[in-house]
Amino acid sequence: MAFIIIFVIMKALVISVVLTLASVFSVQAKEYEIQGPQGGISFKISVPQGFDTQNDRCPMVILMHGIFSSKDYNPMPAIAKGLAKAGIASIRFDFNGHGKSEGRMEDMTIEKEIADAIAVYEYVKGLPYVSEIGFLGHSQGGVIASMTAGRLAQKGEGPKSLVLIAPGSVIKEACQGGKFFNATFDPADPPEFIRCWGFMKLGREYLLSTQELDIFGTAEAFKGPVRIIHGTKDSIVPMWCSEKYKDTYGDAAELVVIDGENHTITCRRKEVVGEVVEFFKML
Repeated sequence: MAFIIIFVIMKALVISVVLTLASVFSVQAKEYEIQGPQGGISFKISVPQGFDTQNDRCPMVILMHGIFSSKDYNPMPAIAKGLAKAGIASIRFDFNGHGKSEGRMEDMTIEKEIADAIAVYEYVKGLPYVSEIGFLGHSQGGVIASMTAGRLAQKGEGPKSLVLIAPGSVIKEACQGGKFFNATFDPADPPEFIRCWGFMKLGREYLLSTQELDIFGTAEAFKGPVRIIHGTKDSIVPMWCSEKYKDTYGDAAELVVIDGENHTITCRRKEVVGEVVEFFKML
């Protein structure tokens, strides 16, 4: 009799554990509504105060952070807040291997980040309360935003307008020259990965494929309005990157130079956010 009781208890425990694990995995699966090449993409949507997603409609800007950053690091939250106050929704997300999204940093490439951006774009297109879509990218996110907009434009779709903040096209030259931040390597035969500042990993595939990117050739397919913002105290992305983007887009683009602003947008953030909000009010 005791054996039967123990068996029943053990069976109940096993069933309980199985159901608990199933519940956990189910929750995890539902947590990521958007999937990229490396798995689930974590995101946050900000809408204007009092906005009714069931009955109202408004523009939405897709915000793309830079390398080694995330959706939760400024300037992204500050930009999202500024847009919401102006009646514009936004969605900010973590690229694969960053923040709370799935994947490994050392497996990240520009092509995979473009795929992430397109996945987010497709998700936003399906939101019934979104009237128009804009793109914004900071640093490497600017490269992704510009190339994604160009890729989509080639298919007759994509964002209505585009903002690039210190767009980091210099990543191509950095990989070609064998020096990325404080890490050095042989560009013709890089190692499995390099460590930037001792702990941020960039993989061999990134280091090789970035050398071959046609950044501006891809970007120029986008013909909508563009605002490029760059600080004079940016020590990471040189001004020539923004100037080359301006030349690429021609009369469709304007370059706004913020005196004294740095790459991480910590000195004159309010002014930068103001430039972003003013531009996207045209959506």
